[in-house]
Formats: sequence, structure tokens, C-alpha cells
Amino acid sequence: MKNYTFLQQKYIVDTYPNRQIVLTKGDGVYLYDEQGNRYLDMMSNYGVNILGYNHPKITKAIFQQLGKLVNLHGSFNNDARSEAAQILISKCGCDLSQIYFSNSGAEANEAALKFIALAMGNKRKIIACNHSYHGKTIGALSVTHGERYRKPFEPYPWQTKFIEFNNPEALENAVDHSTAAFIVEPVQGEGGILIPDNNYLKKVKEICKRKNIILVFDEIQSGCGRTGKFLACQWENIAPDILTLGKGIAGGLPIGITLVNAKVASKITKNIHTSTFGGNPLSCAGIIATLNLLDKKQLKHIEIMGNYFVKQLKKINSPLISDIRSKGLMIGVEVATDKRNILLKKFQDNYILTIPAGDNVIRFLPPYIIEKKHVDQVINTFKEILSNL
Repeated sequence: MKNYTFLQQKYIVDTYPNRQIVLTKGDGVYLYDEQGNRYLDMMSNYGVNILGYNHPKITKAIFQQLGKLVNLHGSFNNDARSEAAQILISKCGCDLSQIYFSNSGAEANEAALKFIALAMGNKRKIIACNHSYHGKTIGALSVTHGERYRKPFEPYPWQTKFIEFNNPEALENAVDHSTAAFIVEPVQGEGGILIPDNNYLKKVKEICKRKNIILVFDEIQSGCGRTGKFLACQWENIAPDILTLGKGIAGGLPIGITLVNAKVASKITKNIHTSTFGGNPLSCAGIIATLNLLDKKQLKHIEIMGNYFVKQLKKINSPLISDIRSKGLMIGVEVATDKRNILLKKFQDNYILTIPAGDNVIRFLPPYIIEKKHVDQVINTFKEILSNL
């Protein structure tokens, strides 16, 4: 048998931590390594495989499209692309009226920043939040918080002012004559599953409207059903001027989506921002299949399972756990900083895959198809790990 760990480390640029297992297939809520060991997936590939692995309806739709047309330049019209766009606009509702397709969440935010520039002229100041994460390409990185990512690549094309998350007054004070936009995650994922107070989004919407700046919601992680509604901002019934989506919305295929309202769309000119693979029919077939599965019943299941998961987590009595934060199936358990990575490794040793967030948070982003028995397995394993520590 080939040593795939060795081959990957030898031939691929070393920018990722090495989890030291070789995963070769997935089925439902499980991933399998090369020895056939089964892992319960509580990370859904960082929020990508939201309906698990090899979902029959998604797989069928992708295979059917694979036999028809995989890619097509955006200068041509296409059935899958136009239908995917129509369904997406319907799901998002509010004032969002048109879509730009790209290939990743970072690309979706890059497009958002360029559209801001087109809409706001020579204004180049963006306000973003502490602990924010919007991607690692240069534009997206300019609004991502944290010296460990930012410092090697300064200066940035955008002047960014970082403010406290969940603090409308900080936004009010940060806006000046050069401010173009405010970009914010309705729930901060990479930052540690940080959830704002009720009405926070309403307040920032009011400020942005009054100050005449663009409001951008980055729902790449919190969107597509993760919190129990299709968009997290729908809990407050708030519409941004620009919305970005990605991760799981195409059934596991690469995707980035930037939605804009009519006012922003009117400022975007032909040829100013295009993508060879953006909106390819294969990914669009994945979008259609995924969105058709995200019905009211599925969203309710997400809410029920999220509530059950958190209820069981709160029953765990351990001095190592300092906080539990959640919205739907977007769950973070804050633990002692020096124990977080140890706990992640212990979970993996017990065939459960979880991921980090912030400096001291264990993040659970399970597929939406999980059941109570899967949650119970996680809870029982967590208790055992903590008791042994």
C-alpha cells in the first residue's frame, strides 16, 4: 500500500496542519480511512458536506449533469445556471435580486469588495469586526482579523477599521466620510462561534442605511440552513445590500456566490469581474439538488438537533468547559486553552472528527442529517475523554 501521508507531505505545499489520517471515502455521516476505520463526522468538511456524503439525490443530479455539460462560459446561457440562480434568489428573498457565481467563499468576498468599489466610487475604507474571518486571498484577507494571517502580506488594497463585534455603537463611531461598507458575519464561525445579541443586525442595518454605506453579510458558514433558517440573518428578517455564500450550497462542489440588491447591481458593468469556472453547470446542478432538499422539514430538523445537542452538552459537568455557544447546528464549546488541541486529538482517536475555532473552542459543524444517536455518541465520548484528563 502506498504511503499517502508521505506523498501528500512531499508533493503538496505545507500550509495545512497534518491530522495524520488518510480518508478515502464517505457515506452519510461517516468518513472512512484507508484501513476501513469509520469516523463520525462532526465537522462536515468545515461546513461543506452539509447533507453528508454520497447523498443519493445530490449524487444522481451531479452524475446526470456530468453526462450533459460540465462547464460553460458565462457569456452563454444555460439551463442549470439560470435555474440555480432563480431558486437561490427565491430562498434568500428580501431585496437581493442578482447573483455573481465564483468558486469559493473567499472569491465571493473578493467580488463583494470589488462591487463595493464600483458602487461607492473613491471610498476605500471598510469596517470589519474583531475575530472576523472572510478568507485568505488578498482582498478577503484585508477584512479578515488576526496578525497571524495578515502581517506577512501588508499593505492591503483596502483601508480596514476593525471594531468590536456585537457593538452597534462601535460601528456608529467608526463610520466617517471615507467609509464605503461594513462587512460582518451574522454568526462568527472561525472566531469561535460568537453569536450577537438579538436585534444587533437590525441596529447595524439602521446605521448603514442612515450613514449611506453598504452592508455586507458574510454567510459562507452560517448560511444554507446551518442555523435552522436558510440564512442566519432571516432570524431577524434583515436584508443586506450584499450577501456572500459558499461551502455546502453546491453539494460539496466548489462554489462561491455573491448576491446583490438592485442598487449595487446597477453599478456593475460588463467584463469588470468574470470567472472561467464560475457558475459552471456541474456546480449549479449541485446547487439545485441541495436547495431542493433544504425544505421546511429539513430546517426544522436542524433546529431540533441543534437544541438537543446543546442540551446534552450542558449536562456535562467539567471544569475544563467554560462556555457553550450555538445557533442551530453551529456549535462551539469553549475549553481550557492548553487542552483544546489535546481534546481534538482525543476525539479523533475515538473516531470522531471535530475542528478548532478561535484560540480555545471545539467546533461542531455536523451534517444536517445527524440523529440523536450520533449526538449521544459524541456526548458519551466527550464525557469519557474529560474524565480521563
